[in-house]
Amino acid sequence: MGVSVASRWETVQRALGDRLVPLAWANLIANIAIAITGGAVRLTGSGLGCPTWPKCTDESYLPHSALGVHGAIEFGNRMLTYVLVVIAVACWLAARNRASEHSRAVRLATIIALGIPAQAVLGGITVLTDLNPWIVGLHLLVSMAIVGVCVVLLDHLRGPSREGVSQGTGRLAWFLFVVGWVVLYLGTVVTGSGPHSGDLESRRTGLDPQVMSHVHAWAVYVLVALTVGLLWTAQRTSNRVLFRAVAVLLGVELLQGTIGFWQYFTDLPEVLVAFHMLGAGLTSAALTSVVLATRRR
Repeated sequence: MGVSVASRWETVQRALGDRLVPLAWANLIANIAIAITGGAVRLTGSGLGCPTWPKCTDESYLPHSALGVHGAIEFGNRMLTYVLVVIAVACWLAARNRASEHSRAVRLATIIALGIPAQAVLGGITVLTDLNPWIVGLHLLVSMAIVGVCVVLLDHLRGPSREGVSQGTGRLAWFLFVVGWVVLYLGTVVTGSGPHSGDLESRRTGLDPQVMSHVHAWAVYVLVALTVGLLWTAQRTSNRVLFRAVAVLLGVELLQGTIGFWQYFTDLPEVLVAFHMLGAGLTSAALTSVVLATRRR
């Protein structure tokens, strides 16, 4: 029987190894999706639907009827973490099975797999601190970082052959990457200063949301200008891989900017805020792709 179990386990590992790329894609999609569902928890005012952590209440890990729909929404988002764990572990096992071909994939898959329980703990801290806006912002940024690692994994597995770039172009790409992350960070500050706190009793940062929106917007202007500059450089040097990556980033930025202005002038409707969070995940992915496109393969 022991031999049979071992044989079946080897069969499972081989099957997973054959699906490494789809599992890497699943990792990326799932980590973007849970950031959106986490935003839905906040947008529906369900951030403290389960008022404590790791239990839902002091007496139970499960929500009860007294918590109403908010408890169900918050608990449902917690359960999605286990879906991410299953995907991440499956991807890690697949990478282990292909370690002779993709040794770096094992390290990247490990980072993703460990990042998810770390995110769960950070999510618990947000509940225990009554949705402190700075911790909520950090919670989102860690998700965006995991999204970036997922893109690196996919690039390692299926990235196109490409030429290197000049030192100046490489520095511009990295500077764009840093500014992009400043934009993402300022987006969390704007969110932490405005409505949609996740619970009526949760405090805000105390910063003026209108002022922070303008600061965020000016950072976006700088990011778009840098993106246009890098796009022109890629066109001038006939670097098709870099040109495509930067063009995608510019498209995401323009879409994000449109949604951002739309939600600003319409008093932040929940649907637009949710789409803006999707755009944040796509922005993180696109920023990472641009930097990767500058590296020789």
